[in-house]
Amino acid sequence: MPWVGEVVYTMGVNVFSTCWNSSRHKDGAAMCAEIRELGFEYIEASHGLSISMMPGVIKAVESGEIRVAGVHNFCPAPMEVMVDAPDAYTFTSHRPEVRERAMNLSRETLQVAARLGAQYVVLHMGAVELMVQQKPTRELERRLRHGEVWTREYAQRKGELVRKRMRLAPLYYERARVALHELAKLAEKLNLVLGVEGRSHFEQVPGELEMPRLMQEFADCPHVRYWHDFGHIQRKHNLLLLDHSRYLQGLQPYLYGGHVNDVQWPSRDHRAPFMGGCVDFEHLLPAYFTQEMPLTWELSSSVTREKILEAKVLWDALMERVPTGAQPSA
Repeated sequence: MPWVGEVVYTMGVNVFSTCWNSSRHKDGAAMCAEIRELGFEYIEASHGLSISMMPGVIKAVESGEIRVAGVHNFCPAPMEVMVDAPDAYTFTSHRPEVRERAMNLSRETLQVAARLGAQYVVLHMGAVELMVQQKPTRELERRLRHGEVWTREYAQRKGELVRKRMRLAPLYYERARVALHELAKLAEKLNLVLGVEGRSHFEQVPGELEMPRLMQEFADCPHVRYWHDFGHIQRKHNLLLLDHSRYLQGLQPYLYGGHVNDVQWPSRDHRAPFMGGCVDFEHLLPAYFTQEMPLTWELSSSVTREKILEAKVLWDALMERVPTGAQPSA
């Protein structure tokens, strides 16, 4: 099955998320032009895009200035949400109206993705709601910054939180998987891939143990795949919740693409790669990815243009060592 828009990813042709500069622009075409000047031919239309930016994006696509590889849910952003908040509505909420709003916004996002000629939509699936307000990941990261990670106290506290999550998670995981099944039907009609993103907080869904189970359930559905976020998973690695390389190895059969960003120790993600962060791109990229996979740079707006250009030179050199492989299946 050919990709929508016939976009084929090749070595050195990567994707850049609009989350980096959407807040600095009022015109979508100008936003796209700034990204094109960095040397990226494709964008991921991110969740921070307002509906007023969309005409400019469409103009840039129609003129050939830029191409849209993917879209990040929700896009455009809900009109009633005044800040960039992709988790304002979740599939796991206790409130049925919130879950339904999340579904409707997601359906709209898939339609937008198809109209823009995108191939994938990145999804956040939700969280174990009863743990969100407690901010357990923030607690562990605070202990990490204080040097407690190898102490017995840290191990005990981490164990307590993980066991609590395991008790509470089944309800929320079930809500997430039901939503994914429903969205997969529309994704098939629109010839899109739903990329279920690996998240940075262990209270989020799917967790490090749930993601493999979810991907196995959808193994025969080419429209649902795993979307790796290097920064998110590195943060969990730093907390000793998983091993980054082994986690990727287990999910490689379902891997579609990923968000490229580094982590400034211990938990400041969305940094430019190779600029002093702790993600081992030198090992992970050649070991688990291919040149045909969409690899989307998702960077904080605080990362400078100069840092991006410097990082891209190193990135392009590393991509020469990344193997070629079969094009994604949908």
